[in-house]
Amino acid sequence: MSSDSNLRELYQEVILDHSKRPRNFGRLQGATHHADGDNPLCGDRIHLELEMAGDRVKDVRFEGQGCAISTASASLMTEALKGRTREEAEALFHQMHETCTGQPDTNGAGHGKVDIGKLAVFEGVRQYPLRVKCATLAWHTLRNALAGKHEPAHTE
Repeated sequence: MSSDSNLRELYQEVILDHSKRPRNFGRLQGATHHADGDNPLCGDRIHLELEMAGDRVKDVRFEGQGCAISTASASLMTEALKGRTREEAEALFHQMHETCTGQPDTNGAGHGKVDIGKLAVFEGVRQYPLRVKCATLAWHTLRNALAGKHEPAHTE
């Protein structure tokens, strides 16, 4: 089996698992930051809540509805964020953008590369440009929450 087919199989397994059984799904008591996201192209909607302890993500949860890729991305993002600093969360955003698009995120200069762990499976969405928006909606919503922006995040 080639490494491409191994990656494709892993991508499908992880996406299906997290879309059927999303982690950290539901409301968060004690949330200090929140934001909404909307991808009208696919119908994905997300409400993200964070509890920050100083500069660190103490807890994070999400609600919403969306396609398998959008839900899985939000689920994996919440797992990756817990315990990270705001700066580390920003670096994850930029690395995730690069992973999904295959293009360096020039706005992320100075954040450096970070190990994104399981999020690497989203490299597979590069083959489906319309799905990149599904995979990154939760991440754009995260940036709005951290910045205190109250308008919905969009992927346009």
